[in-house]
Amino acid sequence: MHIIFFGPPGAGKGTQAKLLSSYLGIPHLSTGEVLRSKLNEKDELSNKLKHVMTSGNLVSDEILNKIVSITLLTDNCKKGFILDGYPRTIVQSEYLNSFMDKQDMIVNKIINIDLDDKNIENRITLRSRTENRTDDSLEVIRTRIIKYNNETKPIAQFYKSKYPLIFFELNGDQKIGKIHSDIINIVKKC
Repeated sequence: MHIIFFGPPGAGKGTQAKLLSSYLGIPHLSTGEVLRSKLNEKDELSNKLKHVMTSGNLVSDEILNKIVSITLLTDNCKKGFILDGYPRTIVQSEYLNSFMDKQDMIVNKIINIDLDDKNIENRITLRSRTENRTDDSLEVIRTRIIKYNNETKPIAQFYKSKYPLIFFELNGDQKIGKIHSDIINIVKKC
C-alpha cells in the first residue's frame, strides 16, 4: 500500500503516519528522517547532502527527489510506504508521479489532515513549551504556515482534483485516537 499524507505543520500528520505505519507494518518516510538516514551513508549523494545542509541551505528538489526515489526502491519499501512531507512542491509532485508510473506503483490513499491557522499556532506553541523547542517561535510558525499555504496546499488540492476517489480529508482538530480510527477506516476501504 502506498499512502501520501498532507497537512499543515502541527496538524498531526507525523503522529498519524507513525500510528498507521505500525498498524500496516510498512515504513513511515518523513522527509527529515529520510535525509538524516542518507547523511549516515558514505557516497557521492550523501556528501552533496552534507555540504548543502551544513551550509544552511535548503535541500534542492533534485537532491531530495533522488534520495526519495532511492529510498522507495529499497527492500524495506517493497510492501508499501507512507510518505509524510513529500511531495511539497510542484517539481516534487511531478517527479513522484513520473517515478511511480515508471515503477508500476500506484498511490492507494491520499490523506489530508486539515487544521486552521489559529489551531496550528496554538498547537505548535504548546509543543514548543512541552518539548523545550526553540525552533517553534510564533514568527517561525507563521512563516511555515504561509509557506505551506503557498507551496504545499496547492499540491494537495491538485491531488484532490486529480484523484478524488482516493483523496480523503480529515479534521485535525480532533483527538488523536479519533483521527487514527478514521484513517484505519479509510485504509480498510481498499
